[in-house]
Amino acid sequence: MTKVGHSPLIAIHAGAGALTVKLTEHEAEIRTVLGEVLGSGRRLLEQGADAVDVVKAAVVIMEDYELFNAGRGSALCSDGSAQMSASVMRGSDRAAGGVAGVMHTKNPVLAAGAVLDSYQVLMIGEHAEEFARSQGAEQRPNDYFITARQQGNLSRHVEQYPAGTVGTVCVDASGTLAAATSTGGITGQPPGRVGDSPLIGAGNWADGRVAVSCTGDGELFIRAGVARTIAALVEQGSSLRDAADRALAEVTEFGGTGGLIVCGADGSVALPFTTEAMPRGVWSAGGEPQVWVTEAT
Repeated sequence: MTKVGHSPLIAIHAGAGALTVKLTEHEAEIRTVLGEVLGSGRRLLEQGADAVDVVKAAVVIMEDYELFNAGRGSALCSDGSAQMSASVMRGSDRAAGGVAGVMHTKNPVLAAGAVLDSYQVLMIGEHAEEFARSQGAEQRPNDYFITARQQGNLSRHVEQYPAGTVGTVCVDASGTLAAATSTGGITGQPPGRVGDSPLIGAGNWADGRVAVSCTGDGELFIRAGVARTIAALVEQGSSLRDAADRALAEVTEFGGTGGLIVCGADGSVALPFTTEAMPRGVWSAGGEPQVWVTEAT
């Protein structure tokens, strides 16, 4: 049973981007997967799970779905390899963990979760994977993450900023907020490139008021410090939607696009985007899961 206290909520996204053929051809399937993710999060929250475990579990499901740009099915670097990044943050004490440039950890979000449980905040490459392995995170050959679809994207130089980066924000029954974000990056990126997803304050953030997960032109989200900017604006009295819109407007000023999901400790939520589509969904206590792809909310 859900513990008495706050009203649990989970919101998810699967990347802001263009309305591609991939998205239109697989829209029904994508909606089904998003519904399954929300259903899983709902069950965990109704059983009293904490927010960090919920966001990690939700992202694991999305990392394992190969049409999303995270885990298996990640965008490929210019050398044909998959290099992935992820982060997790807990709002109650601002504990955070991120990994970048991992190539063998089956679910990068679990590697990020292992870092969250350590003193470190961000680890990279083979050392991050060795640490994740030591904490029980399953490892796979890099070929596991490479799909024919992404090989085709690389060879055709398409989807330079492909939708599919995934993220989750959550408030649990105790009022704790958490956020998690995971990505394969950009098609054709140089090996070693790192975007905003593993960077606390840029692509991911959680504190006592809000939890934020971002998706879009990563370099510009870093320059705008989008996730932390939203939290600061909310602290100063802005609504979630106004804060999110102001942060995205700064990305637009830099020439970029994207989207984000943000929830508050009071159960409020906003899911804005400046692209053609952003698969996303929300479940809150007392309601049913809701999923959108191109529709405004």
